[in-house]
Amino acid sequence: MAINRRNDSNKLSRRTIMAAAGSAAAAAVLGGDRTAVAADSAAQPAITKGRINQSVSAWCYGRLSLDQLCQESVKIGIKAIDLLNPDSFPTLKKYGLACGIVKCIPIDPGLNRKENHEKHIAMIKKTVEVTSEAGFPNVIVMSGNRKGMADDEGAKNCIEALKQVAGFAEEKKVTLCMELLNSKLDHRDYMCDHTAWGAGVCKAVGSERVKLLYDIYHMQIMEGDVIATIKQYQQYIGHYHTGGVPGRNEIDETQELYYPAIMKAIVETGYKGYVAHEFIPKKDPIASLTAAAKLCDV
Repeated sequence: MAINRRNDSNKLSRRTIMAAAGSAAAAAVLGGDRTAVAADSAAQPAITKGRINQSVSAWCYGRLSLDQLCQESVKIGIKAIDLLNPDSFPTLKKYGLACGIVKCIPIDPGLNRKENHEKHIAMIKKTVEVTSEAGFPNVIVMSGNRKGMADDEGAKNCIEALKQVAGFAEEKKVTLCMELLNSKLDHRDYMCDHTAWGAGVCKAVGSERVKLLYDIYHMQIMEGDVIATIKQYQQYIGHYHTGGVPGRNEIDETQELYYPAIMKAIVETGYKGYVAHEFIPKKDPIASLTAAAKLCDV
């Protein structure tokens, strides 16, 4: 049957006409390209609430250049990159990013042996100096491995070393964070492998600029009770790392930790520092990082 276009057009309501006009105007603004709407939506950052300041550890994304990782981090809404040397600071600054925690002394030998103190203290002071100049918050330090040393002796030696640099860190407004690592799988024989031991060291040093890097992956393996531990020792925690257990891969439904609850617990402590993603992606790295950022944006 033939359509009477004139009669059909007369049946259009005013509301229909106005809606059509509005759509046409929107299309004109967007250059008539509907894909622009989708592109604009896709450009929105994954992180919208921002109650957790998120970072990412550079070493997990070695397939990307630092420039590429910075570009993708900015798109996602991540604010910092972890575990870089000072020579990377200009690249971070170019993208308006911070270094969540700066690399310094090795895992071993560490601060638990006095013969390392002179060299390590000099290295820590140098790193604190450039970190402060850049306006970044944290420098990582390590206990070292036991190698037969008793934990109380190692604690005493770490305290002695940290007391020698705590005042300088306070002056420069940079926090020294000793990392908690698991000694079962990844870092066998490492000394700072329980939160209570690390907190004891921090308490004995007695400085607001000496704290712990609480790695959630490592501490789930060593002691569990992640949320309860965070609440108990919150005053001694200066930085966080994420990672899926087991395997240190994506923090998704394939692993045993429920990160939204952990992030909410961190927020409830009043923590304002960085939480850095330190998992090794099995899937597309940027897709995995984006998903982790959304999951932790509580």
